[in-house]
Amino acid sequence: MERGYMLLLVVLIIAIGRGEGQLVENFYSSSCPNVEGIVRQAVSTKFRQTFTTIPATLRLFFHDCFVTGCDASTMVSSPNGDAEKDAPDNLSLAGDGFDTVVKAKQAVEAACPKVVSCADILALAARDVVVLAGGPSFNVELGRRDGMVSQASLVKGNLPDPDFTLSQLNAMFAKNNLNQIDMIALSGAHTLGFSHCNRFAKRLYSFSSSSPVDPSLDAEYAQQLMNACPRNVDPSIAIDMDPVTSRTFDNVYFQNLVSGKGLFTSDEVLFSDPASQPTVNDFAKNSGDFNGAFATAMRKLGRVGVKTGSQGTIRTDCTVINS
Repeated sequence: MERGYMLLLVVLIIAIGRGEGQLVENFYSSSCPNVEGIVRQAVSTKFRQTFTTIPATLRLFFHDCFVTGCDASTMVSSPNGDAEKDAPDNLSLAGDGFDTVVKAKQAVEAACPKVVSCADILALAARDVVVLAGGPSFNVELGRRDGMVSQASLVKGNLPDPDFTLSQLNAMFAKNNLNQIDMIALSGAHTLGFSHCNRFAKRLYSFSSSSPVDPSLDAEYAQQLMNACPRNVDPSIAIDMDPVTSRTFDNVYFQNLVSGKGLFTSDEVLFSDPASQPTVNDFAKNSGDFNGAFATAMRKLGRVGVKTGSQGTIRTDCTVINS
C-alpha cells in the first residue's frame, strides 16, 4: 500500500515537472466564481465593435499553445521587438485578438485581483468566440499559469506552414499530443478569418514549371483569387479563407476542400491525401461530427505544455511578464 502511494507520488512529480499538471473545469469556483461570465461579457462587447475579434482570438490561442505551451507568452510585448509576437510567423496576428484578452483581463482583475491567469482568460475567450460565430460550446479546463519567457527565436519551426504536407502536419500536431482527427478538426477554424495574399501566391503564379497555377485549385476559384490578389499586390491586402460563409463557424470549410476551394496547400492536402480524405468527407457531410471533433480537439489543445501549481506566474498585465 505504502509502496503504491510512493509510486503514485513519483508519477505526479514527474508529470508536474514536464508541464503536464492537471487542469479542472471548476478551478476558480471559490477564488473567482464569476470568471466565465466576466470574460464572456468582455468578449461579446469587443465582438460588437468588430467581427475580427472572432478569428483573431481563435488564432491567437492556437499560436500561443504551439509555442512553449498555452501560457499567454504570445501576449507579451517587448521594447526590443524580440518577444514571440514579433516573430515573422506571428506578425500577421490581428491586434483585435490581443485587445480582446487585455480587455477581458482588466474586467477580471477588477473583480478578482491577481487570481486568474492570462492563459486561462485566452482559453475561455477562444471558446467564447467560437460560440459567438455559431460554433459548438464546450467546457474549458482551467488552472493554467502564465509563462515567464517570451522569445521570438522560439517560434520558428513550431507553427504549420501553408504548404505543409499531411505527414508534416501530423508530425507537428503529434508533437503536441494531437492526432490526425484533431488536426483536421482544428484546421476547420479556417472557416473564419482571412489571409494575406503572399501566403498563397505561389499556388497562383509559380506552383511548378509545368503549371503556374496549382491544378488542384478549382479553376473559377483560382481566377477569383487572382482577381483579388494580382501579382505584386499590396502586402496588406487580405481575403477571406472561406469564400462562402466567412463569418459563420460551420462545416462549409470542408465542403470547400471537396470542391477544390481550399486556400492553402495545407488545407487542400487534407482532401487530396487518401489518408485524410475520409475524415474531410465525413466533416463535409455531417456538421455534428465536425463540431464534436472540434470541441474535443480544442480541449486537448488547451492542455499543451501548460504550467500549473508553482510553475509560471499570474500576470496582472498580460503584456508584461513581471507584472
